[in-house]
Amino acid sequence: MIVDDDADDRLYFSNAVKEIDASYECIKAWGGDQALKLLHKAEQLPDFIFIDINMPLMNGLDCLEKLKEDEKLKSIPVIIYSTSQYQKNSDYTRELGASYFITKPIDIKKLPQLIITAMEKSN
Repeated sequence: MIVDDDADDRLYFSNAVKEIDASYECIKAWGGDQALKLLHKAEQLPDFIFIDINMPLMNGLDCLEKLKEDEKLKSIPVIIYSTSQYQKNSDYTRELGASYFITKPIDIKKLPQLIITAMEKSN
């Protein structure tokens, strides 16, 4: 699952996931509220959730906290996906329960490898 308010970033992300493995499905949510609603209705939960930090209404940190408080959802690895490169953000998201932190690449061709690395390090 990708949770990001930017439609282009959601598209790039889902395309990168398909590039990794065409059989993978990527659930897309435009914000934390929508992600939580989709997850509570889902018949099958995602293996990983990638969340952008900076979103309106419910930001990525608030969404992460809600996920980790929910008995049904708390075991899903959450990777914070952000333009920020600050180590302090990475450390803080881990304190909140994130499994990994990746910085959105400038070169979109690097995104599939970043996703693979995040999934490997989150298991």
